[in-house]
Amino acid sequence: MTDRAELPPIPPSRQVVTAIPGPRSLALAERRAAVVAAGVSSAVPVFLERGHGAIVVDVDGNRFIDLGSGIGVTTIGHTDDAVVAAASEQLRRLTHGMFTISAYESYVRVAELLAEHTPGDHAKKSVLLNSGAEAVENAVKIARKHTGRSAIAVLEHAYHGRTNLTMAMTYKAMPYKAGFGPFAPGIHHVPGSYPFRDGLSGADAAARTISHLEKAIGASDLAAVVAEPIQGEGGFIVPAEGYLAAIQDWCTANGVVFVADEIQSGMARTGRLFASEHLGLVPDVVLTAKGIAGGLPLAAVTGRAEIMDAAHPGGLGGTFAGNPVAAAAAVAVFAEIERRDLLAEGRRIEATLRPALLDLRSRHPVIGDVRGLGAMLAIELVHPGTLDPDPAALASVVRFALEHGVLVLTAGTYGNVLRFLPSLATTDEQLLDAVGVLDEAFAAL
Repeated sequence: MTDRAELPPIPPSRQVVTAIPGPRSLALAERRAAVVAAGVSSAVPVFLERGHGAIVVDVDGNRFIDLGSGIGVTTIGHTDDAVVAAASEQLRRLTHGMFTISAYESYVRVAELLAEHTPGDHAKKSVLLNSGAEAVENAVKIARKHTGRSAIAVLEHAYHGRTNLTMAMTYKAMPYKAGFGPFAPGIHHVPGSYPFRDGLSGADAAARTISHLEKAIGASDLAAVVAEPIQGEGGFIVPAEGYLAAIQDWCTANGVVFVADEIQSGMARTGRLFASEHLGLVPDVVLTAKGIAGGLPLAAVTGRAEIMDAAHPGGLGGTFAGNPVAAAAAVAVFAEIERRDLLAEGRRIEATLRPALLDLRSRHPVIGDVRGLGAMLAIELVHPGTLDPDPAALASVVRFALEHGVLVLTAGTYGNVLRFLPSLATTDEQLLDAVGVLDEAFAAL
């Protein structure tokens, strides 16, 4: 086995040396087809071998500028040195303890850091888990136990996971829900705020949502409203100003738990530690996952102490939940965010990338909207002069970018959104080089 220190450094630039996919990726695809379930699809046809910072390398030696970060997981960069060191040291000491049987410090330290850094100065407690969907499920459990109510409201265009309960909470049927029902009951989809398409002010969109909550569900039956401050898979939708604050105020007035799903938008992604801070929110419960542990599986539900303590002893937890190696990595992530001032890096990325994307829009009328915050930006593609989605153009652009060494992701209920989730280690040079490739891709349309 090759020691990490012996691996050659990865040059910080893209380079394509084979056809995409290359011969080794094609060979692995054949092996995959024989043994991996067809439902586990991949967005790009290459197999990755290494990565560092903003660059990933496939098994054929092609280097890509990664503008997806594993859908926002490697937020502080691939194989971050501090994360690797912390996880490696923990692997030498204790790989598993099952916190609900025998506790260990790193779990407690992550909970302390979450209590310190999530919005609000009230007393908070956390439960650590394995994945974003598991965090959502536990938030629902806790809210129901705390309120004694059963109904859960989620917004149109939301994505919350692929378990049975979270499929019910996810808006888009294909590919996440189609044919997998029946789903968990008690979930209600309500209109949200999509400024590019509905044209509503925050106040008007909130009035529409609240009317639905009151008339179609009833506040007395509603345990929680679960909302992404910036909707992820739905298309990086930033709500109109004041929208979510009005929803939170309504929740507080009616004894409804307001849950902010920050699984994709949290952990320094938007230039603040949590996107809720941009929107003036102090959620009752905050959900984190993805970027919290630098690539290791970890998630958390953090909330007001009186809400979190509603669950009886033994009601929360899991075999691998809050694994000590993942928890040690999360402690390192928090430390690196502070040491490297990664919040400022998120703002730097927006200051570089947003103007470049706006420039693309000025020259390519297929781009209907540019939106997002920090290192969580997107462009929505439409048939020029309309709001009609253009998913075919998106597919062409993504393919062109991949063939030229840039890895980008798609999103959106209508399959027409190009989303950018670069790591906070991505340089301005890498960002502008990638945008240059996209410019060529749009020109080729």
